[in-house]
Amino acid sequence: MHTFVHRYELDESRPSGRQFGRDLALRALLPAAALWCLIVGLGFLIVEPLGDLPAGDGIEGWFAERRTPVMNTVTEWVGHLGMTEFVIGATALTVILVWWRTRQWWFAVVPALAVSLQALIFLTSSLVVGRERPDVEKLDDAPPTSSFPSGHTGASAALWFTLAMLAQRIENRALRVTLTTVCLVIPFAVGTSRLYRGMHGPADVTAGLLNGAVCVVLAWGYLRRDARHGAAAARTD
Repeated sequence: MHTFVHRYELDESRPSGRQFGRDLALRALLPAAALWCLIVGLGFLIVEPLGDLPAGDGIEGWFAERRTPVMNTVTEWVGHLGMTEFVIGATALTVILVWWRTRQWWFAVVPALAVSLQALIFLTSSLVVGRERPDVEKLDDAPPTSSFPSGHTGASAALWFTLAMLAQRIENRALRVTLTTVCLVIPFAVGTSRLYRGMHGPADVTAGLLNGAVCVVLAWGYLRRDARHGAAAARTD
């Protein structure tokens, strides 16, 4: 696990254009296609054989019955952390900062790759599955995409889980643990806010978290790195 998280520190070698393209296709795009098939398959299973999971209506209704003006405002602001505009802006800023700090363009593209893979899978799978949104009062305008998977949850997971990985470079333990915890909690908070606001059901949010989390792993590991060799070299210095 340590070598995977710190792979771009342990092996800082610059990849050739051919290696970059090959690894991107084989280690990120191809597995992402398999993830798309999994999410679409789960979506079809939920919509048809499982009868759109009527048991989830109880959870959505439970949140709807307990709405308050304060929580309406809180969940609105929490939901902004998964909005397209915020995620794009934060991702672009992260890419710039990583490139500036490391001078490794092949590492700097990781946040953008994670968010882009998530977005591509979300947009296409939601159109194919076409699940209806929960039958409760909705506090937000419903975008043209369907309910499964949750785009807000997936986007926030792709962004904030990547930031959690980047936070492992922080040497101060207290600061590292604090920032990591915050980054890991935010996607779950966004998912809960989408449930509360009647925009998604539990299965939508779970699939969104799965989409974002797996895309982070694919993006972080897209480029072959000789991390073990780098770790051995560090021990001999």
